[in-house]
Amino acid sequence: MVVLNKIYTKTGDAGETALGNGTRVAKHALRVSAYGTSDELNSFVGVARLEASDATDEALSRIQNDLFDLGADLCRPDMEQDANAEYPPLRMVKEQVARLEAEIDVMNAELDPLRSFILPGGSALAAHLHVCRTVSRRAERLCVELATMEAINPAAVKYLNRLSDWFFVAARMANNSGKDDVLWVPGANR
Repeated sequence: MVVLNKIYTKTGDAGETALGNGTRVAKHALRVSAYGTSDELNSFVGVARLEASDATDEALSRIQNDLFDLGADLCRPDMEQDANAEYPPLRMVKEQVARLEAEIDVMNAELDPLRSFILPGGSALAAHLHVCRTVSRRAERLCVELATMEAINPAAVKYLNRLSDWFFVAARMANNSGKDDVLWVPGANR
């Protein structure tokens, strides 16, 4: 378990931070950007929870916990050494992806098919969930870019991909099961 007795350490004052395996890297390193963006997403999920009903709040709570798991996964670059680690690192697993897929399927069953793209917005909760969706996509892009340079857990990328879909469908649900979605009107302001 993590124990934080002192919040500031001054070890990052020169622009470096420690990864989960102790390696020091620049704070602007791609890996740090990837898990930092998942942390940013977690904060936006916390804001969305302020508007959520009980069932949605419970789902968002699970997602927040998953996002901490994701950050723990992404901060450990030494995947090939996982089996030999004194404390095996926490990694995202396919069951977390499958749970999102099952939740998406349940929500999507209540929605009419889309016949137009929708604009982010509608209810306050839907607007917050659309922000979560776009930040999730950014985190995914960073992870995909990182995967071109270093080994990362494929379940982490899959999770972020499904998560952005989850946020999209949940935003539609928050808009009166899609009835209050704001539809895009191509060329409306020409």
